[in-house]
Amino acid sequence: MQELKTFRTFRMGGTPEAIGRRLGELAKPVFAAYMAQSSAWAAVSRWRGSAFAQQLRAAAERHFPAHVAEIDAMAAALDWPAHDLFLWNCRGELIHNAPDGCTTLAVCTPEAGLIAHNEDGDPHLRGRCAVVEIEPVGKPGFVSFYYPGSLPGHTFAASRAGLAQAINNVRIREPRVGVPRMILARAVLDAATLADALALLRDTPRASGFHHTLGGTDAAGQVRVYSVEATAQRSSIVELGAPSGHANHLIHAGCENEAQIVTDSSRDRQARIAELLPALGARPDGEAFVRTLQDRAGAGLPIYRDDPRDPDDENTLATACMRVEPRGVTFDVWQDGVRTLGLQVERGA
Repeated sequence: MQELKTFRTFRMGGTPEAIGRRLGELAKPVFAAYMAQSSAWAAVSRWRGSAFAQQLRAAAERHFPAHVAEIDAMAAALDWPAHDLFLWNCRGELIHNAPDGCTTLAVCTPEAGLIAHNEDGDPHLRGRCAVVEIEPVGKPGFVSFYYPGSLPGHTFAASRAGLAQAINNVRIREPRVGVPRMILARAVLDAATLADALALLRDTPRASGFHHTLGGTDAAGQVRVYSVEATAQRSSIVELGAPSGHANHLIHAGCENEAQIVTDSSRDRQARIAELLPALGARPDGEAFVRTLQDRAGAGLPIYRDDPRDPDDENTLATACMRVEPRGVTFDVWQDGVRTLGLQVERGA
């Protein structure tokens, strides 16, 4: 994986082992230096050999063995122990305050759904991430932002089943034995239908939690967009119509019963979204959403994050805007305010 001023798209497919091997090869030039400077990895690595880590792997193998095989093949290509890379892909379960942020905006009209997303992560990865196009055997295939060494899918992605997904980190204080959230987010991209994806998030035993903004077409051909807080304790699914936004803490009714960490940045971004959305009207376009995600004003910490002293150790690495229609998903990516990638992810293509 090279340092790029624009995003290249790397294509791969086949078996889980073939996909994982290629993901590892892409990450290898930057991965060792990335992990050496990562305070998150220093904290996660303390869980080596723990019973909880072994239980997480057992749950992942029971429900989604192909994705565990993908991680193991990635580890082999990186010359990393498989158990270490699996730990890294469970960082949300193990340290609760993982440095993955994000802000998502969404709206749905009868014609289309719109999901726009700031991908906020470790500033060390600025210019060191990529977009991957993956075609697993027997699955629809998808396009996703890719952090080196992490399963694709826990960021922003669109599948050839007509689904779009954007993920927001939520910081759950009380994880439990279940499927790690990054593996569950990856599994959504294998779903054949929107209903299947929602059922996966509702019914799979979850180890911690993510917020999923999920768009697609229902059985009647109608575009739908959902806000899903899928956590260790509950799965809250809310259909969206009017413009809405989500930062990095639980906000659905009932969330007050679940212990979570709410950072100042997340609280300030959620409040700023509430200030900005009314001015966009009932049917904002992608340009308005992207402009909102580049906002640096407001009384608190900003939506667009480029301060090296960010209190959560996160910067905005990319901005995506995905337009969901019955024919598929239009997938555009910006870096530093410049559109650097545009793809049409067509259904069944």
